[in-house]
Parts: sequence; structure tokens; C-alpha cells
Amino acid sequence: MGKLTILALRVVLALVLAGTLFVQVWMVPLVAIDMEQAGAPAEVRIPFLVIVVLGLLMVQVTAVCVWRLLTMVRRGTVFSNAAFRYVDIIFGAVAVAAVLVFALAVMLAPGDVAPGIVLLICGASLMIGGVALLVLVLRTLLAQAVAVDAEAQQLRNELGEVI
Repeated sequence: MGKLTILALRVVLALVLAGTLFVQVWMVPLVAIDMEQAGAPAEVRIPFLVIVVLGLLMVQVTAVCVWRLLTMVRRGTVFSNAAFRYVDIIFGAVAVAAVLVFALAVMLAPGDVAPGIVLLICGASLMIGGVALLVLVLRTLLAQAVAVDAEAQQLRNELGEVI
């Protein structure tokens, strides 16, 4: 991966982190005030805000782990066992995000929200779950790459002994 690509991805990740932090610190309190002024009951308002904050936290966790993996790519150490920790955290964060989106749909279902909107939210949850499964597949590919890299290193060592 080129230096320019890594830099561009880091800029995007920094913007994502800054944007989610802005939403958590500035926008969520404003939404809470608006929901309270609109007369939304606390049984709806509080779970909604918790889901939003936790969802943003999952995005932040994922962004930080991708940043760490980019650092490993730049150093040439991504094909090591240390990378699994970050990939596992990404998988967990995306899976939790899928559950949070589904919880949002369940929370909105008995209210005045149109059933089509609830169905769309359930579809979004399904797509996010698919991304989690994709991360799991990529983890398997990483495991295979780590095994091949270890075998190649062992063969290099044996060849070095012969020479």
C-alpha cells in the first residue's frame, strides 16, 4: 500500500473521528433537548440517545483499529499475530453496531413510525451484520497470510543455513 493511500485513509479516519466526536459532544445534547421539548417520553428518548451514542462509539472504535492496522501496514508488520487483536475488535464493534441498529428498529416499531421505515432500519441492520461477516472472512484471509508468511520465513532461515 502506497504512502499516499495510507495518508488519504488516515485523513478520512481523522475526519470520521472528529465528526463523530462533534456529534457526540454537540449534536446529541441538542437532539435530547429537542426531543424533550417535542414531548417525547423518556422511555423513547433515553434509549434512542443511548443507541446513537453507542453507535457512534462503535464507529470510533473501528476507526481507531483501522488506524492501528494502517500503522502496521506502513511498518510491514501487518502479517503478524498482533493484527488479529485489531481485526477482532473491528468485528465485535461492527456486530454490536448491527445489534444497536436492530434495537433501534425494535424500539421504533410500536410507535407512530411507518412500518416501511422500521423495515428499512432492519435492512440496514442486516447489511451491517453482513459487513461484520465480511470482516470475519477477511480475518480468515489474514490468518492464511500470516501462516504463509511464517512458512516463508522458516524456508528463508533453512535456506540461509544451507548457504
